[in-house]
Amino acid sequence: MSVMAVLFDIGGVLEVTPPTGWRERWAARLGIDRAELTRRLEPTHRAGDIGTISEREVDERTAALLGLDDAALREWREDLWAEYLGTLNVELAGYFAGLRPRYRTGILSNSFVGARERERAAYDFEAMCDVVVYSHEEGVKKPDPRFYLIACERLGVEPEEVVFLDDVEMCVAGARDVGMRAVRFVDTAQAVAAVDEVLARRDS
Repeated sequence: MSVMAVLFDIGGVLEVTPPTGWRERWAARLGIDRAELTRRLEPTHRAGDIGTISEREVDERTAALLGLDDAALREWREDLWAEYLGTLNVELAGYFAGLRPRYRTGILSNSFVGARERERAAYDFEAMCDVVVYSHEEGVKKPDPRFYLIACERLGVEPEEVVFLDDVEMCVAGARDVGMRAVRFVDTAQAVAAVDEVLARRDS
């Protein structure tokens, strides 16, 4: 079956997102260890991943759980989004944008409530591709098969017609389970070469 569409992940792929150490700094500031910080916030962040709470509710819960005043909460939010957004992988973004109009293109991202607005302002991913599908807007995330199928529906293709790029093995495996041809991102040169190889083979 011919390739009709290409899907890319965002964090760690189109965005370069090395750890900034902000969680460790905040744990020290609050007088707790990193594990305790994660434990307190895990239910809130899990809900934010699939959009069952609003960004305002995330802020309210975070402030209450960590004892943050308004100024500290603003600092927390700035640190969180600075690591989340990282910097644009300019080379890969250019390659991805250049796949149109030969292929339908989309982004499939495990995200956090508030991501679309911030990523639109920072990188305008929506201008690079045909669809951007976020977990916090769909209520489901990778590697749930339903999430991949939502992207296929939006692109008007079958899973077998899709090439998918992600940096997380579990998410790559999930794509393969629904029938996509999935590539694990290691670095930009490797990813471009691997996607090109799949496109050439599937188009021949």
